[in-house]
Amino acid sequence: MKILLDSGSGGRASQRLISDVFLRHFDNSILRRMDDAAIFSLQGSVAMSTDGYTVTPLFFPGGSIGTLAVHGTVNDVSMMGARPRYLSCGFIIEEGLEFEILEQVVADMASAANKAGVDIVTGDTKVVPRGACDKMFITTAGVGEVLTDPAPSGHAARPGDAVIVSGAMGDHGLTVMAGRDGLSFAADVASDSAPLNCMVERLLLEVGDIHVLRDPTRGGLATTLNEIVEQSGVGCRIEEAAVPVHDSVRAGCDVLGLDPLYLANEGKLICILPREKAQAALEVMQSCEFGAEAAIIGEILDTGKSRVELRTLMGGTRLLSMLEGAQLPRIC
Repeated sequence: MKILLDSGSGGRASQRLISDVFLRHFDNSILRRMDDAAIFSLQGSVAMSTDGYTVTPLFFPGGSIGTLAVHGTVNDVSMMGARPRYLSCGFIIEEGLEFEILEQVVADMASAANKAGVDIVTGDTKVVPRGACDKMFITTAGVGEVLTDPAPSGHAARPGDAVIVSGAMGDHGLTVMAGRDGLSFAADVASDSAPLNCMVERLLLEVGDIHVLRDPTRGGLATTLNEIVEQSGVGCRIEEAAVPVHDSVRAGCDVLGLDPLYLANEGKLICILPREKAQAALEVMQSCEFGAEAAIIGEILDTGKSRVELRTLMGGTRLLSMLEGAQLPRIC
């Protein structure tokens, strides 16, 4: 069974698709009303994020476009110091896509949303002619309740702050590339796609005074740190020896001439906070499901220049610039 153009017409076929697939997997009291928009209640300040997902292949070790769509938006809302509550999703589907593929993606989204503790409460579906898109694109938006004042921000890094990452870098980017190009030497690499909202909430409530939270997705750790130092007007130095990278990812990067510091991550975060709170934050992260490999990797500097320095394994120093061009296309 394949998706037909009729499934996006707004008529009987569309209603069947919505009820047989989306409502069956995403079912909740708000979505079940099937109104043109969702009505819900939130308290205090609200964080909102939106994103689009066009990854190829649709399924890969450790996840799928469906898990990415949920995790990416949940994590973006969380990085603002918020508790994600509700998501919307929009599907653009190529005519002829196998029905079973769509249903598996939707089931993956439902499972990811359930684990993250969020509800998908509204959405939209469009079917486009063959060749108008590559199988399936998903857009999402998420809203959540801000838990702290002030909220973490890329503008809030301060000299003397510690820089912590919640785990190993580069897993997702290399996994997607391996799946797309059939790279057998990367068979033991899997995406790190995961929801980070529980970890973030514990950091905010148990440690506090979190200056910056950011998930290093496209462009990886190096690019994300460059974004932060430019926003905050500070410098940053990280220790190459302290940055966790799995041996399989490092080996794959060596073969392909890639740098794991520029590879995408979908289940990791950067936490920047006062040095005196770094150990407490590290212990919280390491006790969380997705933070066992968390590590303190560097510090924020008052250099007068917004730049990121890497102290290499050989004891030298080199600048990490922002990613130029596209190292890995279609990774999210």
